[in-house]
Amino acid sequence: MHKIAEATSYIQKQHHARPKFGIILGTGLGSLVDEVHIDCSIDYQDIPHFPVSTVESHSGRLIFGTLGNAKVVVMQGRFHYYEGYSMKEVTFPVRVLKNLGIEKLFISNAAGSLNPAYGLSDLMVINDHINLQPDTPLRGANLDSMGPRFPDMSDAYDHQLIEQAMEIATEMDFECHQGVYVSVPGPSLETIAEYKYLRVIGGDAVGMSTVPENLVARHMGLPCFAISVITDLGIPGKIKKINIDDVIAAAKVAEPGLTQLIKQLISRQ
Repeated sequence: MHKIAEATSYIQKQHHARPKFGIILGTGLGSLVDEVHIDCSIDYQDIPHFPVSTVESHSGRLIFGTLGNAKVVVMQGRFHYYEGYSMKEVTFPVRVLKNLGIEKLFISNAAGSLNPAYGLSDLMVINDHINLQPDTPLRGANLDSMGPRFPDMSDAYDHQLIEQAMEIATEMDFECHQGVYVSVPGPSLETIAEYKYLRVIGGDAVGMSTVPENLVARHMGLPCFAISVITDLGIPGKIKKINIDDVIAAAKVAEPGLTQLIKQLISRQ
């Protein structure tokens, strides 16, 4: 709690406005910031106790400004367990965003498809998840002032936000799926057998993030919306070798639609 308070205090000295919504941008999805009228930008490395992004395409800045008609704070770059951080470090920024006053959290990520109906650069609104991470940010002493010891996860992703997002996608006339996101530790991609396994247990897409942030958000009673951009295919007959450049290229194709969907969704809150 002391570290959260110190980070919050430093940020508030740089920028006084209270953001209503928090946004976490995933791999290759940083240009939503171009739609924000920026009031203040703070490098992660300057914020007490904040981790620093080590992944290509994660800029590592906290952006304050206005998106549409709403005050937002945007994490341009996130943190992952595979970078060597603990789960508490990975999710520390979400605690700080809540302490800054956000009322809802919006998360994006790049993910591999497990569902044969999904194509490259498609969007998938997450309506549930399967957590295969080896640790949880809620392990250890509970922060009673922030949430209960045993948070209920039957509504991990806000149903109203999901419905609104699907309506917006229909209005914008682009395809948007709903599905279950499987979170794995990484950083290696899945073997062919693992792709099959993840599909059998109920997954529609697989990635290396989002669930830790969601767990902490729900622990604090923060409504959460999350969306994946399909950047590779883990489907039998369609699996091929990929690298980070392929992931970023696929994300860039989907980025304009994703940006407009999130912008419209926030404007309706």
